[in-house]
Amino acid sequence: MASDVPMSPELEQVDGEIQDIFRALQNGFQKMDKIKDSNRQSKQLEDLTGKMRECKRLIEEFDRILKDEEKKNSPDVNKQLNDKKQFMIKELNSYITLRKTDVLLHFNSLRSKMYPLQPFEPMAEMSNQELINAGRKQMDQTDQAIERSKMVVAQTVEVGAQTAATLTQQTEQMKRIGNELDSVHFSLKKASQMVKEIGRQVATDKCIMAFLFLIVCGVIAIIVVKIVNPHNKSIRDIPGLAPPAMNRKLLSIDPFGGL
Repeated sequence: MASDVPMSPELEQVDGEIQDIFRALQNGFQKMDKIKDSNRQSKQLEDLTGKMRECKRLIEEFDRILKDEEKKNSPDVNKQLNDKKQFMIKELNSYITLRKTDVLLHFNSLRSKMYPLQPFEPMAEMSNQELINAGRKQMDQTDQAIERSKMVVAQTVEVGAQTAATLTQQTEQMKRIGNELDSVHFSLKKASQMVKEIGRQVATDKCIMAFLFLIVCGVIAIIVVKIVNPHNKSIRDIPGLAPPAMNRKLLSIDPFGGL
């Protein structure tokens, strides 16, 4: 099929993905002839089936985009693009037919291993309905495996969400603890400042008490000295504590004066 058909960027992208799948299908079916293990053959068939489903989806996407852009293209371009679509459908059908042949060979191999002593009709003589049923059965098994995988993914996502929620709660708790520690640190700092202020006040009070004690001791000493040595002129009299003068004369009244 000519590859120089003018296409929009969106069509070119879908066409490139389809061509990649066709190359992968070609390589995959070539490998099927070299695989002898039945389990690996089953896995290879499942992988090829998945690629064919994806290719069918892309061809449907190609057809949808082609219909959307039909009015923008010329009739000749639309014809070339439709021919290209039909070619891709034909190529996909050829791979589907090849897959049916490989499925028949795989089933024959499995039956020969499971019932080696029992005669059976070749799988090639199975009717079309039996072939369809066998293919559907295998596709159902594949779908079940996919659903199990989805369940595992959903459970993993749920566990991840729970873990994220737990981490969020722990983060908020750590923030609250940090705030409480800051509050405690601030309280300790204020208490330390108050203790220092109280210490300064106590020191000031002690200094005042000591100064008052010295004053009291000085006054007591002066009083004692004045009492012991009242004629000492080097020490001034304390107001209110001066001794009485000795040279004062007392007035006397003669009771019998004039008689």
